[in-house]
Amino acid sequence: MSEVTIRLHMEPLEEGGYVATSPDVPGLVAQGRSMTETVEIAQGLARKIVESCVEHGDPIPLALANLAHTTPPVDLLIPVGMP
Repeated sequence: MSEVTIRLHMEPLEEGGYVATSPDVPGLVAQGRSMTETVEIAQGLARKIVESCVEHGDPIPLALANLAHTTPPVDLLIPVGMP
């Protein structure tokens, strides 16, 4: 199994937790209690979306297919606890 890097846009939720979407995987929306959990859920959803495309003979999202040939730089914002 090959791997590609996808971009995630993560936003904190007022009620706690995070929601993530991806410009590379249309339809991907993941929600978790922590950033780590949200990323793990997003990884699984991206894999399921690609598997569904293959299973149904649908094209893999173009942005995702193009990422298979490149590794773009990634900028991350990480939470840091303050005393």
